[in-house]
Amino acid sequence: MDNGEFEEVEVDDVDEGDILLVKTGAKVPVDGTVLEGVGHINEASITGEALPVSKLKGSEVFAGTILENGTIQIQADRVGEDTTFGRIIELVEEAQDSKSEAERFIDRFSKYYTPAVLVLGIIVWLFSQNVELAITVLVLGCPGALVIGVPVSNVSGIGNGARNGVLLKGSEVINDFSKVDTIVFDKTGTLTIGNPEVAEKEFYGENTKEVLRFLASVERESDHPLAKAVLQDIGETNFSTVEETEVVKGGGIVATVDGHRIAVGNVALMEKENVVLNEKVKKDVERFEQNGNSLVLTAVDGVLHVLMGIRDQIRPGVKQDLQNLKKLGVKNLVVLSGDNQGTVDLVARELGLTEAHGHMLPEGKSTYIEKMQAKGQIIAFVGDGVNDSPSLALADIGIAMGSGTDVAIETSDVVLMNSDFSRLPHALGLTKSTSRNMKQNITIAVGVVLVLLASLLFSEWMNMSIGMLVHEASILVVILNGMRLLRYRLRG
Repeated sequence: MDNGEFEEVEVDDVDEGDILLVKTGAKVPVDGTVLEGVGHINEASITGEALPVSKLKGSEVFAGTILENGTIQIQADRVGEDTTFGRIIELVEEAQDSKSEAERFIDRFSKYYTPAVLVLGIIVWLFSQNVELAITVLVLGCPGALVIGVPVSNVSGIGNGARNGVLLKGSEVINDFSKVDTIVFDKTGTLTIGNPEVAEKEFYGENTKEVLRFLASVERESDHPLAKAVLQDIGETNFSTVEETEVVKGGGIVATVDGHRIAVGNVALMEKENVVLNEKVKKDVERFEQNGNSLVLTAVDGVLHVLMGIRDQIRPGVKQDLQNLKKLGVKNLVVLSGDNQGTVDLVARELGLTEAHGHMLPEGKSTYIEKMQAKGQIIAFVGDGVNDSPSLALADIGIAMGSGTDVAIETSDVVLMNSDFSRLPHALGLTKSTSRNMKQNITIAVGVVLVLLASLLFSEWMNMSIGMLVHEASILVVILNGMRLLRYRLRG
């Protein structure tokens, strides 16, 4: 306010250039620039990444993100619909509006088929003057099996999906999904679990148990996600009293525990504390970084004892699931992520993906999908966050993980319940089988009608009774054929 004090106001009252105070646990209300303070912000709603990002003076912040610890003052640069979060919502609406439903074969066929049968009946009556024959033409030409065949296939396919943890939102989705040749994935929470864990660690020197106790005691004082991952890895231990704690900006924590000076942080902090890193440690650090880890080093009294590498873990079984997708005819498997390129490349190499692109904000993902669609590729996008919703809406098929946000699930065409990634190959195989089943039923229905009419006009044995018997039998055949989908299972 004008008097220099802060007052809580409605977000609609905030204008560009206003200075806002954001406290721990609060959502950032606008896009802006940090003027004062230090904190860690969870930007998962924008970038999709689980690890909070450190924010210092001059850093950019986004509306809708959460300040997990610290207190910052920001200057509002963009407010309301102009914010990154507001543009995400706008992108979703635009994508949904631009997405028109394909006209199905049955609709096109019925335009011409029904008038054709009526005209045929009239022509038969005009030439034969036989009312009974003309009525028989109309009755046998009625496409009963055609009308019921496609809905039976759809209902059976959707029912099978529901029983196996896959929610398919309608027949149009089944038709489009069966033609997909490119699947684009978000990384965090989709290909990976979304919960950072200690993936690698190296110990140097002796007294490892005591050093881990010191480390746990220091990390217990922090709310940082890396600290939580370290504590989870160490497990139960006896904690010591931590004294003289000092948070080093962009470095880590230095504290005194049981009379020992403990430094926990990155390589820059070790250099500041004059901790000697020998050749073996330097090689280990380089290897950990190449593997996509965030590093946590622990030194006691100026001597390095522990190196930990923390990263988000790949979902179990994902590699085999991706191989199954390739067997089902998917040519391109692409990952788009807000994470750094090195980490994204690592995931792509490990999983055998076709392409990998990091540092992608929601707008970048949407633009990339549009470019791929312009090249004639049929795209399915798999994601779970608010940041994924524009891409989910824009793609030919949007696939949401069931534990994702409400907006992602609402925007999507397919939902994998319980976020079970292994259901994705089943879903694709099921839609292909359902699409084939629909075509089989259409062929059976149309074929029977043509045979009946040809037999009626060019043979002596066909009559109303035989025709109706065959007609009803064809309806039973397409129903039984459609119900086969209830037993569908993806072949290994």
